[in-house]
Amino acid sequence: MLSLQEISDRIEIEDLMVRYSHAVDTQQWDLLDDVFTADAHIDYSAMGGASGGLPEIKKFLATVMPNFPAFQHLISNSSIAVDGDTATGRTMCHNPMLLDGAEGRQNLMLCGLWYLDTFTRVDGAWRIARRVEEKSYMFLAATPGSQ
Repeated sequence: MLSLQEISDRIEIEDLMVRYSHAVDTQQWDLLDDVFTADAHIDYSAMGGASGGLPEIKKFLATVMPNFPAFQHLISNSSIAVDGDTATGRTMCHNPMLLDGAEGRQNLMLCGLWYLDTFTRVDGAWRIARRVEEKSYMFLAATPGSQ
């Protein structure tokens, strides 16, 4: 049976994951400062992205994400293990993204991955200290009217 503290920790970590998705999907990169630790290591290389510290990742996202007309980060099925002021998690992410194609047409890229995270409590608040993406699939499909 989970204690009230464990339940609270899990809800706070799940909220942290939602705040990450919101920051990326709204392209508010400075919100990531309250999601990750200052010395976080973030590795998006499994899906073709960058790997590095928070400043490098914010710059990468600010450069790459505006190239997609639309996208969403849908997270679910989090498996979280809390151990005092640290925790680990494996969370599923489905990430549909539109790509501009030839002659004004758009294509849909579907990305499926897991976030493998290490969390730490900093000044009473949970933060992601390490994030590594694990690829499940990447699929490019023509949208209706694009053929």
